Amino acid sequence: MNLEYDDADLAFRDELRKVFYEDIDAGIRERYSLGETTKDDIVTTQRTLNAHGLAVPHWPVRWGGREWTPTQSHIYAAELQRASVPQPLAFNVSMVGPIIAEFGTEEQKQKFLPATANLDIWWSQGFSEPEAGSDLAGLKTTAIRDGDHYVVNGQKTWTTLGQFGEWMFLLARTDPAAERKQRGISFLVLDMKTPGIERRPIKLIDGGSEVNEFFFDNVRVPVQNLIGAENEGWNYAKYLLGNERNSIAQVGTSQRVFADLVARAEKIALPDGSLSQDSAFRARMHAVKLRLLALDATQLRVTGASENGKASPVSSLLKLEGTRLLQELSALRLASYGSDAILAGGVNGAGAELSADLAATVAAEQYLNMRKLSIFGGSNEIQRGVIAKTILGL
Repeated sequence: MNLEYDDADLAFRDELRKVFYEDIDAGIRERYSLGETTKDDIVTTQRTLNAHGLAVPHWPVRWGGREWTPTQSHIYAAELQRASVPQPLAFNVSMVGPIIAEFGTEEQKQKFLPATANLDIWWSQGFSEPEAGSDLAGLKTTAIRDGDHYVVNGQKTWTTLGQFGEWMFLLARTDPAAERKQRGISFLVLDMKTPGIERRPIKLIDGGSEVNEFFFDNVRVPVQNLIGAENEGWNYAKYLLGNERNSIAQVGTSQRVFADLVARAEKIALPDGSLSQDSAFRARMHAVKLRLLALDATQLRVTGASENGKASPVSSLLKLEGTRLLQELSALRLASYGSDAILAGGVNGAGAELSADLAATVAAEQYLNMRKLSIFGGSNEIQRGVIAKTILGL
């Protein structure tokens, strides 16, 4: 694949930048860069992008897709992230939407896809469980057929932004007697207003509660809410998780944070010059820059390999290295604030009055919050195993 942009690609990039910088409210983009995005910001942005045909470009054309080249898809993701535009809700556009478009019935597509693209439905992901996170095939939540319903019992955890969820897509065991744990799992969608569902927020190390756990007590889900074939949910989950791991890499976000950090380091005075001249800090920044260049090229190759709709196993590499880079950048950003970041230890605003710079508080919060990147979307340990087996052939 050609890793250089031609004139058509550059013109395409400029068209995107016009929308991102002119049609997306600057206040929304500023809040997103500070990690203070609201639900309304996300909804407003996605609906604006959808109006421009930019919310679900990777979907089938019938449902809002654009039939872009792999290079154009890469440019879109990178420019969206660099412009600090709240990204279309991943649960909708990268997870359940493509699954319904690929495996759903015509009725399901008509019912869910337009609303999913426009964020008229906020989806939640019901995959992880207390004893089935990275080893997702070990899930214990059951969905037992009872006439024209499935009766769901069990628990889901680490449900990001589940407090906003109106519908949930979840994996449940429909055949507890299946000989292999990957078999007997089905993919269901359910209305979160259904009786028998309890939500409990989980407080995180940064003081926030963006994740939740859900308990299901004899929740009745209509059979027509089964996506695809019964007991084939594991295959759909693998399809979905490949898309999720590609998006977790967040190359454009890392590039934006890196550029901001370079500019900030130039302005921070030290006894012997600016922070940008500190040898240890410069060495870490140069190492990040080289890794970012390699990750950017790798993501472009993966985008091309995924053109046939099948997730590339290299998505595991993207997830692993992309999240490690985001964590390293958050550590460098934290270090750049020195003692201000330490005083900002009262996270999520609780100790903001102790810091001379609100941005230092945000840096402390984001450093703590990004520890989770090693785990969600499939832990980095699991990704190393996938890389060893499917890429290196070990």
